[in-house]
Amino acid sequence: MSAPFRIRENGIDLFVRLTPKSSVDRFEGAETSADGRSHLKARVRAVPENGAANQALQKLVAKALGVPASSVSVVAGGTARLKTLRILGDPEMLARDVETLSGQSSG
Repeated sequence: MSAPFRIRENGIDLFVRLTPKSSVDRFEGAETSADGRSHLKARVRAVPENGAANQALQKLVAKALGVPASSVSVVAGGTARLKTLRILGDPEMLARDVETLSGQSSG
């Protein structure tokens, strides 16, 4: 399985499949889609209206990776389930933390 992120010079691009209107805010590991691309599965309680679900996702990612919320932004897929988030920071540290998240099982 490929990694659910791409390393950049000043951080990483994280690929996420978001499910809004969930009962909890959490990550549910990684999965590979039919086209072979990997993404991290995430659930948020927020509804997908006026960017609320995207904001909740940004906060969830920032908290999980220990970075300021201002360093996480949705750069692609703003109105789709599959999103690309740009996370600014130390690329190697962020990559290691994402790998830890993607290995988590739900429960």
